[in-house]
Amino acid sequence: MATPNGNDSHIASEPKKVALVTGITGQDGSYLTEFLLKKGYEVHGLIRRSSNYNTQRINHIYVDPHNANKALMKLHYADLTDASSLRRWLDVIKPDEVYNLAAQSHVAVSFEIPDYTADVVATGALRLLEAVRSHMADNARVIKYYQAGSSEMFGSTPPPQSETTPFHPRSPYAASKVAAHWYTVNYREAYGLYACNGILFNHESPRRGENFVTRKITRALGRIKVGLQTKLFLGNIQASRDWGFAGDYVEAMWLMLQQEKPDDYVVATEESHTVEEFLDVSFGYLGLNWKDHVEIDKRYFRPTEVDNLKGDASKAKELLKWKPKVGFEQLVKMMVDEDLEMAKREKVLVDAGYIDAQQQP
Repeated sequence: MATPNGNDSHIASEPKKVALVTGITGQDGSYLTEFLLKKGYEVHGLIRRSSNYNTQRINHIYVDPHNANKALMKLHYADLTDASSLRRWLDVIKPDEVYNLAAQSHVAVSFEIPDYTADVVATGALRLLEAVRSHMADNARVIKYYQAGSSEMFGSTPPPQSETTPFHPRSPYAASKVAAHWYTVNYREAYGLYACNGILFNHESPRRGENFVTRKITRALGRIKVGLQTKLFLGNIQASRDWGFAGDYVEAMWLMLQQEKPDDYVVATEESHTVEEFLDVSFGYLGLNWKDHVEIDKRYFRPTEVDNLKGDASKAKELLKWKPKVGFEQLVKMMVDEDLEMAKREKVLVDAGYIDAQQQP
């Protein structure tokens, strides 16, 4: 007997795949959750307790869990620094796939809080891998595991960088990601885990955190355009990065876990642009000259700089059949458009006296 949508009833009743996502409230977590929900997954996210709500990136897809038939994304309190919470939720949720995206992911901040960065990024990944391994052993289940790597792991190694390029990390964050990478490889080789490392080069979007340089630029640009700000202070604008769109990159994460065998993949656009080029495109798009507004502040220089990152994603293109859809200029303009609209809304509130324009120069 056919169902209303024309599918066989036994197909319609097949259980949904279940995914567990750490870092679900971040940029990548929100795009990945949208992607998985469209694929028909039930998605569970682990979030840290905070006195302030930090779920703004996923509010548009949140459904109250009391609405059981529609709430296909569920949130649970846990932390990568708390091994017991990780194992407990694995036992309760019984996921088919685990995506470890959670991190203290700001490179410059990692120099300020190196211990915490290592505890979350490196040891946190180890805790989660061990929780997955022990859960599988105790329950005779198979879980596929994705570890979010970073192009920062390559550090000072010259471009182009591929899966076989040696790592030379230049920050506590990058060194912690290298440790997480090798923990993942070790668990794959020692215990036969289906565990993949995705070495993702810089990926941006309108959901990027405002203290990352790309979003810092577009957020300030919107405010400058509407008269709420005049100056933007930056560090090394000669640093060159391989920038892509985060919405494209989450598909590559998923594809890695759909292959016959686990492996590690570089995900990149294979194009490199300097921060200065980003300024040229973004300010030029709104008819402004960045040199009239940008000042260099040495406090934003890192103790050890990473000069040039440019990925070689030929393996992902060949084996995953993945390639980026959004180009550099399209990405920049997408971010500028969103932040200009945000600045316009902010300007209305400022003009009406509801908020202060804040102490921006």
